[in-house]
Amino acid sequence: MLTTNTIETASTRLQDIQSPADLRNLTIAELDIIAGDLRDTIISTVSQTGGHLAPCLGVVELTLALHYVFNTPQDKLIWDVGHQTYAHKLLTGRQKQFHTLRQYKGLSGFPKFKESKYDAFETGHSSTSISAALGMASAKDIKKDKNKVIAIIGDGSMTAGMAFEALNQAGHLDKNLIIILNDNEMSISENVGAMSSFLSRQLTSKTVRRMRKHISTRLKELHGVGDRFLNVLKKSEENIKSFFTPAMLFEALKFYYIGPISGHDLEDLIPTLENIRDNVDGPVLVHVLTKKGWGYPPAEKNPGNYHGLGPFDIETGVPIPSSGSISYTEVFGNTLCKIAGTNPNVVAISAAMPAGTGLTRFSQEFPDRFFDVGIAEQHAVTFAAGMATEGIRPVVAIYSSFFQRALDQIIHDVCLPNLPVTLAIDRGGVVGDDGPTHHGVFDISFLRFIPNLTYMAPKDENELQHMLHSAISLPGPAAIRYPRGSGEDIALDKELVTLETGKGELLREGKDILLLPIGNRVYPALRAAEGLKKLGIDAAVINPRFIRPLDKELICHWADKTGRVVTVEDNSEHGGFGSLVLELLSMNKLFAVKTHLLGHPDHFIEHGPQKTLWKNSKLDSPSIINAAMELMKI
Repeated sequence: MLTTNTIETASTRLQDIQSPADLRNLTIAELDIIAGDLRDTIISTVSQTGGHLAPCLGVVELTLALHYVFNTPQDKLIWDVGHQTYAHKLLTGRQKQFHTLRQYKGLSGFPKFKESKYDAFETGHSSTSISAALGMASAKDIKKDKNKVIAIIGDGSMTAGMAFEALNQAGHLDKNLIIILNDNEMSISENVGAMSSFLSRQLTSKTVRRMRKHISTRLKELHGVGDRFLNVLKKSEENIKSFFTPAMLFEALKFYYIGPISGHDLEDLIPTLENIRDNVDGPVLVHVLTKKGWGYPPAEKNPGNYHGLGPFDIETGVPIPSSGSISYTEVFGNTLCKIAGTNPNVVAISAAMPAGTGLTRFSQEFPDRFFDVGIAEQHAVTFAAGMATEGIRPVVAIYSSFFQRALDQIIHDVCLPNLPVTLAIDRGGVVGDDGPTHHGVFDISFLRFIPNLTYMAPKDENELQHMLHSAISLPGPAAIRYPRGSGEDIALDKELVTLETGKGELLREGKDILLLPIGNRVYPALRAAEGLKKLGIDAAVINPRFIRPLDKELICHWADKTGRVVTVEDNSEHGGFGSLVLELLSMNKLFAVKTHLLGHPDHFIEHGPQKTLWKNSKLDSPSIINAAMELMKI
């Protein structure tokens, strides 16, 4: 830590840093002060905008050291996941825009090519950094480009198979690649699994290195025999280091391993990185120990609660309450606990996000039936399939955008053998401020075609609980998509009922046009029907409930009766629910029915409030009214 005198003599502050080049003539004392400024700015901004606080606070010194030592942007920094890049953004020319973080049309919470030349790779899902960095290093080798490529990956991201696939090839190719393993013993929730245990800090880096230095010095003092003993020890270094560090694993993959070192000590970090920059060729892994939330006591104490959060009070760390009813995620978690209380075969599976998917209570009430597999969505699905073959009823709760990573496993390991696995697809639709990497606007498109899969979407939180009960009761695979955020403030039935598979419900009769929304677009469609009534248009409204199988009889009857159909979905308009309805009408030879499909347009949706994004994509009630009016004129 800096002394008072040191602080008084150091003059450079964060506002003086316009680019990383401004860091490279500073003293360690000045860098420490900038680290404090970075933390203050991040805490102050995130308290207003919300965001990923704890991971960003944990890498402040590491970010400073990397930009200080390496010649960015010619040297490339590849951030895994990307939610830890707030200090990186502040050091790379984005201070004046930082107050717009995660705000509509403001700075993204993740690296973005269009924002800065310092953002070398776009990311938002974990465990991609080593693959991308190895690709860049290989390309540079072809071009005879000597600039460095550095991947920064957390120990939580190391639980994913993709990271090890990349490590395996990197060791084989022997390219000049630097990997920074940011070991904070957490991804979002506390890390799990053998890999996390292997990386856990049994001894501090200084203890290990002090011991090695002490042994080396003493042996050299033994003239003659000392050197011979030292040579023997050096030949056995892998065996010695394996007692203290994970070197054995990474050196087996042909990486030169360095560490562990403190990620909060610039006096240690900078010389280590400089030595690697100047003296080490081939693949190298630097094991850095950090603490999530470092420098902000509430986040240090409960880093999981401060991984991603909304606005909060800086003094107390208490989140500012948001208005709204109980969330869909909470209803899912509470309902699953209720079902598990009477069915001992029900288990829950999370991919490193028990809190985010509403499974914290389940993990506490049924610890023997809760499984957190780490950041390994593919494994989660096939693990569930294996359990299902033994008569267990697994429920796999993962965000929609993360389920994309397990499509092959859903098709091949669950649906092909027709196993009773329930997929709880949280965050179906736009999610808000996390942006395009987290929007769940493709799951209808990539799941609706899979044989054997029963696929549902509730119109409200009450229907969600009945759908979950129904899904677990089915003899084969089922999926339920539900949105992020609060429900419709609907009272929850005390008794759960089993819905008839493939049967929708007629919510409103009408003779002029059929509004056919799915999931969270049902209530906006009902409000649109009321608005159309005032304009003299009588609109029928159907809640399909089931995406697969569709209620063919109900939909075709009312489509034929009205002659006009508007479909509405919080999903891509291409290949989604609307396309499915068109197929249905075609197969039933209802060629005269006029249609208008409302969904998200054919581009990636940027971050912003959900209501704004729905309005922009013409999925709100006024837009549904306009679509219906246009169709009535045809």
